[in-house]
Amino acid sequence: MDIIESSKRLAAYTAVDNHVKPEHKVIGIGSGSTVPYVVERIVQQGAEANKGRVFIPTGFQSKELIVSSGLGLGDVDQYPTIDVTLDGADEVDSQLNCVKGGGACHLREKVLAEAARTFILVADYRKNVQYLGTNFLQGVPIEVVPFAYAKVLQNLHHVLGSPKATLRMAVKKAGPVVSDNGNFIIDAPFDREKMIDPFTIMAQIKMLTGVVEVGLFCRMAKAAYFGNEDGTVTVRWDDGKIDQVAAPV
Repeated sequence: MDIIESSKRLAAYTAVDNHVKPEHKVIGIGSGSTVPYVVERIVQQGAEANKGRVFIPTGFQSKELIVSSGLGLGDVDQYPTIDVTLDGADEVDSQLNCVKGGGACHLREKVLAEAARTFILVADYRKNVQYLGTNFLQGVPIEVVPFAYAKVLQNLHHVLGSPKATLRMAVKKAGPVVSDNGNFIIDAPFDREKMIDPFTIMAQIKMLTGVVEVGLFCRMAKAAYFGNEDGTVTVRWDDGKIDQVAAPV
């Protein structure tokens, strides 16, 4: 296993050990490359611990992980209150604001984050930044209804200050990426000045008619776990505290 994959696993294992407790019966499972290690660690808690638990997915990937691991599958329609949701992130800043949506799942991810009593982020060290937009340069993912995408792009270009905003195009498929909800995705890069205050630009984008959801998650996470190259895990908390902990075995 290479360093990056190892660091993802370290973060996921530590987060599960600290936040998925025996009393937690409804658990949200997010999307992304770190999440398989979250599920792996939950399975390692044993059949007895997972008996009676329900796991709520954020998309096709996490649904398949839950089913293939033999865990109980549920839906947020049935369980609108979730004990804990664990999810990855494309980037997390020093205030625990994060960019999500590189995998085009951010609408459902945000629903599950808001539904959770505790929302926990897990990622590798590359995602731990002072300001959003440092390493994740594609821009803020924005889910839009298809018939409104051109107007939303125009507003992003000329009103909100993202002249390089583009419709995300699919790979190995002609045409745009289509989300699990049947919508298009726009990626909108913003300059450092705007990303210092991601809550404001998030609200401005959300007000554009045709926008379904914005891949900026602000003031939501309780903690973020980052696996490091040296085998330690950095934990950032919502009160500003930072812990450096040894990884679980």
